[in-house]
Amino acid sequence: MNPGLTFCHPYPFEKLAQLKHGINPPTNKRHIAMSIGEPTHPTPEFIQNAMFEHIGGLGTYPTTKGILELRKAIADWLSIRFNIPAAAIDPETQVLPVSGTREALFSIAQCVIDPAEKPIVIMPNPFYQIYEGAAFLAGAEPYFLNTTEATDYLPDFASVPDDIWQRCRLIYICSPGNPSGAVMSQASMEHLIGLAEKYDFIIASDECYSELYDDENDPPVGLLQTAYAMGNTAFKRCIVFHSLSKRSNAPGLRSGFVAGDADILKPYFQYRTYQGCAMPLPTQHASIRAWQDEAHVIENRALYRAKFAAFINILSDVCDIQKPAASFYVWLKVPISDDLQGERECGKLPGATAAEKFAQQLFAHENITVLPGSYLSREFDGINPGQNHVRIALVAPLAECIEAAHRIKNFITTLN
Repeated sequence: MNPGLTFCHPYPFEKLAQLKHGINPPTNKRHIAMSIGEPTHPTPEFIQNAMFEHIGGLGTYPTTKGILELRKAIADWLSIRFNIPAAAIDPETQVLPVSGTREALFSIAQCVIDPAEKPIVIMPNPFYQIYEGAAFLAGAEPYFLNTTEATDYLPDFASVPDDIWQRCRLIYICSPGNPSGAVMSQASMEHLIGLAEKYDFIIASDECYSELYDDENDPPVGLLQTAYAMGNTAFKRCIVFHSLSKRSNAPGLRSGFVAGDADILKPYFQYRTYQGCAMPLPTQHASIRAWQDEAHVIENRALYRAKFAAFINILSDVCDIQKPAASFYVWLKVPISDDLQGERECGKLPGATAAEKFAQQLFAHENITVLPGSYLSREFDGINPGQNHVRIALVAPLAECIEAAHRIKNFITTLN
């Protein structure tokens, strides 16, 4: 067995199921799921139709690199969205379709890490669980960058010691962030690219939430955009990961891409030919249509904007709740009280974090499921940055989000 498996934690939703086990929520309140970042807005019909139109493609083995039309559509989208000249992105060498970014974020570490070097993989804390598992199973040591209220929920690269940078071979960044929705500035990305040049490591930028932003006139900056603006026109040491799951409400399509440094993508392509995860042709054609259309994405942002406005308006007078710059998550600091820190009738949780107690009691009393922030983070440098937060995904329809907000407000009021 891979020895890295012994270090892998249970997946957050396994822990959540255990947290809820044996609890009987009120039957007169319908369950509202707000723990999983799974979009529930309808997948646009034109994407579905493109799948059906090319269903005959199921009779053909797809290639790992995907069809050129898809890679061109992706390159065109990158160019327009991130203000990069079209000629600067080569769809032949700098774009690679992937079957969802989850598998790509995992497999990139398996490709670029040499365990004999005793490497370090740096990642934000809290984080998307795949980063940590990818590091362990590639034979690397994870190093966590605590993202707390004090750092505006963003990584502080200046806090990393020189000896850690020297051993770093890969760093994951996530902007907009999961779970906070915080957006890295261009200056911060420039600083990181400078560090990558100095210490020779790869930056893997998870930008899967980049199209769910609040201000239509201020979209989040991207890593390739920053690199090009710095004069790094070949995107050296920089790769980005994008997905249609959140952008186009198509999580079941399992469609995304990796783009950037051709010298990284060339061996990664070779790795993927052995890994065997080529995108089916009907999916590729549906993806082309999705990347070529922005109207449905603008509409999608408007739907989330309405949910944030209603949800925060209801809760703002009973808790400290902030609207994120992007994503569809509320990273809620749980209201701490003597009652919350104790053990109520919903179950004993010795040694549990405030986030776990809040999530368990909210389910027990209001039949709402949220995710304890401590399930997305690790204790590092003396703190667990998720222990006093819960992640709330505003993926349900507007009416359900409003109902959930009123129930959460009622729950917090009873605590206080």
